[in-house]
Order: sequence, then structure tokens, then C-alpha cells
Amino acid sequence: MRLRFPRAVRLGVLFAVAAAVAVPIAGAGSSTDLGGAQAEGLATGLWFVEMNGAPTADGGSASSAKAEKAAFRDEAKKAGVSFKERMAFDRLWNGLSIQTSADAATLEGIKGVKSVTRVGLESIPPTQTVSPELATAIQMTGADVAHTLGYDGTGVKVGVVDTGLDLDHPDLGGDNVAGAPFTNSRVVAQYDFVGDAYNADPASASYNPTPTPDPIADDCNGHGTHVSGIIGANGGAIGVAPGVKFGAYRVFGCGGSANDDVILAALEQAYTDGMDVVNMSLGDAFNSWPQAPLAEASDVLLKNGVVVVASIGNSGADGVYSNGAPGVGDGVIGVASYDNTSVNLNAATVTPAGLTIGYANAAGSPPAPFSGSLPLAKANAVGAVPPGVLPTDDGCAAVAAGTYTGKAVLVRRGTCSFFIKATNAQNGGAAAVVLYNNVTGRVSPTVAGTPAITIPVVAVSDTEGVAIHNAIVSGPQTWNWTTGTLSLPNLTGGTISSFSSFGLNAELTLKPDIGAPGGLIRSTYPLESGRYATISGTSMSSPHVAGAVALLLQAHPGMDVRDVRDVLQNSADPKNRFGETYLDNVHRQGAGMLDIPGAILATTLLQPGKISLGEGNGGTEKIKLTNSSASPVSYDLSHEPAAGTTNTFAPVAYSTDYASVSFSSPSVTVPGNGSANVEVTITPNPAMPDKGVYGGYITFTPQDDGQVYRVPYAGFKGDYQSIQVLTPTASGFPLLGKLVGCGAPAILRGSQCFGGGVYGPPAAGDPFTFAVGLGETPMFLAHFDHQARSLTAEVYRASDGKWMGTAFTSSYLPRNQAATGFFAFAWDGNAQKGNGNSFGNAGPVADGTYYVRLDLIKALGDKSDAETWTSPTFTIDRP
Repeated sequence: MRLRFPRAVRLGVLFAVAAAVAVPIAGAGSSTDLGGAQAEGLATGLWFVEMNGAPTADGGSASSAKAEKAAFRDEAKKAGVSFKERMAFDRLWNGLSIQTSADAATLEGIKGVKSVTRVGLESIPPTQTVSPELATAIQMTGADVAHTLGYDGTGVKVGVVDTGLDLDHPDLGGDNVAGAPFTNSRVVAQYDFVGDAYNADPASASYNPTPTPDPIADDCNGHGTHVSGIIGANGGAIGVAPGVKFGAYRVFGCGGSANDDVILAALEQAYTDGMDVVNMSLGDAFNSWPQAPLAEASDVLLKNGVVVVASIGNSGADGVYSNGAPGVGDGVIGVASYDNTSVNLNAATVTPAGLTIGYANAAGSPPAPFSGSLPLAKANAVGAVPPGVLPTDDGCAAVAAGTYTGKAVLVRRGTCSFFIKATNAQNGGAAAVVLYNNVTGRVSPTVAGTPAITIPVVAVSDTEGVAIHNAIVSGPQTWNWTTGTLSLPNLTGGTISSFSSFGLNAELTLKPDIGAPGGLIRSTYPLESGRYATISGTSMSSPHVAGAVALLLQAHPGMDVRDVRDVLQNSADPKNRFGETYLDNVHRQGAGMLDIPGAILATTLLQPGKISLGEGNGGTEKIKLTNSSASPVSYDLSHEPAAGTTNTFAPVAYSTDYASVSFSSPSVTVPGNGSANVEVTITPNPAMPDKGVYGGYITFTPQDDGQVYRVPYAGFKGDYQSIQVLTPTASGFPLLGKLVGCGAPAILRGSQCFGGGVYGPPAAGDPFTFAVGLGETPMFLAHFDHQARSLTAEVYRASDGKWMGTAFTSSYLPRNQAATGFFAFAWDGNAQKGNGNSFGNAGPVADGTYYVRLDLIKALGDKSDAETWTSPTFTIDRP
């Protein structure tokens, strides 16, 4: 039995997998010995303990599930393993979540345990407040056309697992006309799991991991209200399915993060409440394993007639294989993001240059005023900038107090974070900051941090920023706040958002499944926070698809929910990469842009709805066509190739060495109310480098000019196990090290460092003193170039090479976020011997000198594909 070990879950932020009784780490930091390599990760003492029996929704017995958990409690007590039980589950997943100081090897050895999985974190994606039209977004998917056909989602219940929902918002069913709060005609089920103050992120100053649920699931953050509005607003904003009923499941406090077991509890409640669709605008970047508990629970929901839709992640800037659970689940519809086609922005003017500028408020700063004027200034660059050259690092260096007193400071994106730029300007006396993009289009910045930003920070496009920069060069300029707005086309509209994550998943299944508008989407927001706002992210694309599912289920009430994803994929419309004439990656946009009328009106179903070719040199697949109309339909078959990728980490290398496709027949006729089969053979281009991901679309074009249908495909060229996971880096990884301190702004809680651990290798012969404080536990530091199926650490006595036991074994590991990143695994000095079927053989090794061997099994590999690394010797010398 292996320990199943997904990482902490968090959108856009990577958390490490740590070892048994690991020293928690998070964020970035290193000693000079590590050459600036970045530590990635966070470990906690929270575990999912899964029992052997199936959950009740998947054929298991409620009495058996209860008995298994009772047996675990008894066996753990006999073994002297103390723990605090957090939650018990039996409907979608059978097991417990617990808090304990016991090591994972001990937990996995307890009789009746199927797996042990670390409970991770989910964070609320950042928001911004600009105002593009939700109307243009729903036009992109044809939701407005579906409304004219009479479909609005009536009769369908959609569960939203998020920050709650503003129950007073009239667009979402709030009917507080008599002054009685929280009366809502459209929320048919609601449950608050956490309360306002809950924040499970130990790296946060507001850390409060103890849920104190409120009686209502009202939203004090805004994210869930925004997501709900995209699904079904009906008022000042119109959502995709304005007739749906809502289930509101609040799993976040007003800010911060939530533990996975809270999310799992919400999924079970949504199942109990009879939701037809569940939306999760959250995910675990780089945890692209479909075995993650949230992904597995979502698969069980689908088996029970509930369609689950989830965002695929916001880590596109970090390269390929960056998508995460639950969107990578086998039965989950994982959704990518396209940018909105237009945007309505608040307006400011620059005089005397005569410029009218559209701006967006940055998250984490006060909103801009609607009147007043400020002199403009350019931020100081770190180095000299030649005339006519735009700066790349302006705003990154601290300036003297009074440098910008009373001014609006223009700052270009790049080199350091938005928060650092805003902080330096604020400390220099600035009254406002105007951030402009360093690439085409607009940017959605956040300047949240400590200490807080107290001046307005707004964002403008690259072209607007350059125009302001040039105006300042020509002479003094003034920034004027106004009450006006601008309606502007979005230059990147209709193309994949720069933040949208790449697939494939770790087992080479094609993900994401489909795309929808997610960049610059205006929707509902809590009344006290302005009623409407705009947020960018795959969090916004997922509810477009959830709303589309509601319309489809209304239009076809007898539809098998297992066919829903196929129908949506068959009718989707793939898009070109921004600025190019070729189709964007299939493993980034899935089947393409959601086409709701196409899905509703479809009369031919192609299955499978997607083809995952896996590794090797392609293959032959059979596609079944089912015609639900009374008349025969004849289709011509063709191939639309899409761009591939040939590396993992950013910057992503694109390839137009397209695959070739041949067909068993150039056309196919599907009889009325009948079916037909066709075989397609897909072969990657020999010119494409091995280890690349290729893809395209098998297209079925009707001979009578009817609807076009497609099946996306993707595959990995070559031997998947040829990817080296434990890749040596300039910093010398893998290596033996220790935690030597907390890097600012890390938080030290007890002996554990959250938010910026600093690591360094031990001096030669340096003894480790176990469990006394920072820096006294052996740490194994390793860079992961790719996801790994398992990692096992075996302990050997240095004097004679005798095996002393297993320190830990971990499964379903992620890759590092960055090419310079690393994971840190701590060993507490305990080792387990035997076959893992008994808890009685785990215990501390004697003081002495040891070395540890790491054995890694690759994704889809076996022991023949193992990588190994042996540590230097080290000494355990307990006081």
C-alpha cells in the first residue's frame, strides 16, 4: 500500500508535498548556498484517511462505512496514535479527516486504511473591479440565442461551492423588500461550513483554522456572488441560465483559504440536497492527478446524475501540465478561459495631452475617486534608461519619502510584483498609482499585502501606458478622475486568456475539456461592495459552462448526464492563438469555445467526445456517431491541426509540426435514429521533437450545410517515462539540507515556518538534533521537472549499509511550479519496517549516522522506470 499524497490545493499558487511529520514550508526563499532557487510548498498536520470500503453513493453500505471508521479509531488508539477528528465522510468518499502529529507511514500502516492523503488548501482567487458587459460574454457562447429559444434553466438546481452568495442581491433572487434580511426566492439550499473569520492558511496573519459556521451562507468576499451571477443572474445583469435555482455552499471566510475536507463536506451536502449541477471555481494547480479526493468525489457525483464543472486553473504562465484537481477528474468538465470581447471601464483624462484613458481598480487597494486631479510622474527606474526606451524595472527600488508627494505615479509592469511597486510609490508619498501592461492588452493586478496599500492603484493597457509615458516626456501632465466610462474592444477578446492553465493531466488524459469566457467578466457582487464587479480567471469560465449545462438539461430533460460533456465538446468552436493564423493548443483550450445553441440543437452525438492518445506514436480510434433525427445525415471527414508544445516550463515553446490523420472512409452517413462508426488513425509528425504534446480536431462537416461537429484529440510523442523528474539544477538538487530560518514575510508558528522558509545544506559532519527547533531536522531538497507517481525514502545505516526502514512514501506528486523551484521533504527520525500491514513496526531509529535513498516512480511507469538518489551521510544526535 502506498501513501497517496496530493499537495495543498490552491489556485495559481503552488504548494509542496512534504514528507511524514514534515516541517511546513511555503513561498520562496533560499540561502546563498542554493543559488536563489525557490522553495515551493506548504505542508500541514492534516490528513485524509480513506477506508477500504466504497462510499454509499458508489455502492457502499452506510453501516459498513461507519464500522470501518470506528475500527480505525480503535486501532489507532491501540497503536498509541492520538489525533483530533475533523470530519467524517461516507457519501461520496469513505473516510476521515484528522489532525495529528503522527507520521504518514504510521497512519498508512493501520489496518483497514486504503490511503492517506494530505489535506490541502484552497485560496480565493483575487478580484478586480472593472465593468465590462456580462452581455458580451454570454453572446460569445450563444446563451442569448438560447434565451430566445425559450431556455433559461428553469427547473434545474445548480450548487455553487464557493464563498457563499449575497442572499439580498435582487439579481440572484433576493427579495428583501420589507427589510427582513436574507430572504431569497431562488436559493433552495444553503449551508455555511466555516463562518466569516475562517482562514486556514497558516502563512496568513489572519490565520484562523477553526470553522465557526453561520446559520446562513451569505457572502462577505464577493467571489461566490460573482460566480453565481454568471450562472444565473436575472436583473441588472443577465446570466447564462437566469431561471435556475441555487444551492449556496460557503467554504471560505471573508478572505484567505479553506481546507480540502471542508470542500469535500460541501460536495456531500450538495449531493444530499439534490443539486443537478455543481460548480467549483477552485482548483489545485499542478496537482493534475485524477486520483485527488475532490476529483474522485466529483466522479461519484456524476455516477449519481450530478454534472460537475470546475475551473482548470490560472497557471498558464507557468507552462505545460499546470492544470489541477478537481478539474482534471475523469468525470469532471474542466474549463479553460477565453478573454471577453469588450470591456466597459471607468474613465480618466490626461491634460494637456488630451488623452482619455480607461482604467480598472487593482484588487487590494481603495477604489479610485470620481473627481479630483493629480500631477503625473514617472516612477524611478533602478538603472539608467536611454531616451525613447521604456523601463523594465521602474518602481522596484525604494525611494525617499517625499519623492512623489501628491502625485499620480505611472509604473510599468515587470521585474518585481505589483505590490512592491505600489508600496514603494506609497512610501514615496504618491497619492495614486497608474500601472500599465508590458505586453499586449490589459492586466488584472492585485496589490494585496502587508502593510496594506491605502492609495488608489489603477491599471491601464500597454498602449495607454506608453501614451501617458510619452506625454510626460513632452511636458508636465495632470491626471483627472471623472465619472465617465469607456466601452472598448478587448484586443485579446475571443482568444485563450494568458493565465489559463495547460494540460495534459498527469496520466495524459486530454484536459481541459472546453473553454468559455473568463477574462474580464462583469457579474453580480455583494450589494455593500458595489453590486457589480469584474473578475478575471478560470473561476469565471467555469460558471458559464455550469449555466450551459442547466440550459441543456432543461432542453433535454431525459438526457443521460454522462453524455453532457460529449455534447458540449462536439459543438464547441476552437479558436486561433492570439496574433496567429493557427489553432491554439488543444491541451489549453480543449474542444474550443462553448457553443450553447449548437449543443442544444445538436442531433448527432460523437463518442468519445475527446481522444486521449497517451504516449507513443499515436494510434487508431473508433468514433461512434448517433443520429437522433428521423432523416439520415452524411458527413465529410477532415482534420484541423492545432499547435503543439515541446517543453514544460515557461516560456512555452510552440510547434506547428502537425500530426497527420487518415480515415477509414472519407465520409460517413448516419441513418435516421441510428448510428455509424468510423476509424481515424492519428500519427504525430516525425519532425516534432520527442516529449512534445500534439493535438487537433477530427471534423465532421455535413453535406447539407448543417451543424459542424468535432472531436478534439491530443497525445504525447515518444516515451513518457523518458522525462527525467529528479532533474539536476544549477543549485545542485537533489541535496541534503536543513531549514535555517524563516525568510520575510514568513510567519513562525511554534517551530514551523510558513510563508518563506530559508534552506541551506548542512556543514560537513553537522549533527541534526531532532525535534528541538528550526534547522534540526534532515531535509531532502529536490526539484521535480514533472509529476511523479510515487516517492519512497529508505533509511540505511552508514556504517554497514543495513536497511533501517522506510522514512516515508508519497504518491501522486506534482511538478514544481518553476524551473528553479524545489520541494523539501523532512524526516522526523521514525522508520517503518515490514509490509505496511501492521502499525506496530514504526518507531524511531537509534542515534547514529545514516543516509537516505529516494526511489521515484514516474507517471504511468513502474519500477523499471524508477529514478533514485542517495543522500550524503548525516547524524541524528537527539538531546
